[in-house]
Amino acid sequence: MDSAIETPDTQLKTTFNIQEIHQLLPHRYPFALVDRIIDYVPGEKAVGIKNVTFNEPFFPGHIPDFPLMPGVLMVEAMAQVGGIILVQLPGMSGKFFAFAGIDKVRFRRPVTPGDRLIMTVELLSLKQNRIAKMQGIGEVDGELAVKGEMLFSLIEQQT
Repeated sequence: MDSAIETPDTQLKTTFNIQEIHQLLPHRYPFALVDRIIDYVPGEKAVGIKNVTFNEPFFPGHIPDFPLMPGVLMVEAMAQVGGIILVQLPGMSGKFFAFAGIDKVRFRRPVTPGDRLIMTVELLSLKQNRIAKMQGIGEVDGELAVKGEMLFSLIEQQT
């Protein structure tokens, strides 16, 4: 069951299931890389889960005898967790933030089928409601798998 923090006037969601994530983010198969948000603090941080299965479309080619989740997809998964924070900021509903840069990214352990990648992403800054900087870490079984900083830029979608 999803949890919420209740105050006298409002109820704040702190977890999101896959259907709720799809309402917030435009990513779909094969690029929907967040299965659940297990903790959310508005304007500050989100913690998301990616359940890594052997059925992922990238495993047949990366690497056939030793399946590894590509590092760029680990970073993309962290970015999607960050997107959960950004699109829920005041005035940002329905907006899309794209990668503008990545810095200080390091990979510390392989992520393989059967792993649960738990990603914690924190908003470091937001300038003019257009450029965001975030810090993320991804862990498997309490071990650091990936960490880095991500820059996002608000993209005006053409209709």
